[in-house]
Amino acid sequence: MGGDGVQELTRHITALAPTIDAFNAETTALATTYFSPATFKFLRDLARNNNREWFAANKPRYEDVLRQPYLRLIADLQTPLAKISAHYRADPRAQGGSLFRIHRDTRYSHDKTPYKTWAGARFGHERRREIEAPSFYMHLQPGDCFAGGGIWHPESATLKKIREFLADNPATWKKAVHAKAFRERFEFWGERLKRPPHGYDPAHELIEDLKLKNFAAGQGFAESLACSDELLPYLAATFKRIAPMIDYLCAALDLEF
Repeated sequence: MGGDGVQELTRHITALAPTIDAFNAETTALATTYFSPATFKFLRDLARNNNREWFAANKPRYEDVLRQPYLRLIADLQTPLAKISAHYRADPRAQGGSLFRIHRDTRYSHDKTPYKTWAGARFGHERRREIEAPSFYMHLQPGDCFAGGGIWHPESATLKKIREFLADNPATWKKAVHAKAFRERFEFWGERLKRPPHGYDPAHELIEDLKLKNFAAGQGFAESLACSDELLPYLAATFKRIAPMIDYLCAALDLEF
């Protein structure tokens, strides 16, 4: 990315921050309740009875307390997400949309239990089927709800591009993720290399960030929030706050944000 491109990225990331309060006021007006304690009871019961017979008998519960409410939430996130980026999608389709399937892919796993005991939704870039791209994400699981975004387990070529861009453009990365507002709310997920990646100066000012194996971050939230009318405004505000990092990762991968 040339000097003009980096300056434009910096202006874009800087411009995202001051609009949080107004954005929050808009999304609060959309507040409604989607999930309930019954949602988490279903997931706990599924963890204890992870077999096809039990799931078939309890599929109406799955639809009523988890899947259908989740699809409504995804649909309601379309407008807030479009205000964050016109290139990201909250897709409420029952098949092939933002909501992850409840069925596990057990083909290459020693664990043959057929169902996930969590429910996640990914809000992806419009070009995600062409290019490995960062996404926004939310996750519901008893005792482990969280929201955030980034790229989890990137392919080697993608990780190489991000690290090269980070090494060459440290100032804008620091503005995106080293700011107090980011550090107070978010933590990076996953592991770091124990040593600097090959070819990078151990004295680089961002060497600890260059050691990241995943460029994904987020924050946890309580089941009580998931079951309240504060969930949608919370998710929208979380995605808005983490957007500067997503914007930066898009720039590293030559994607529009």
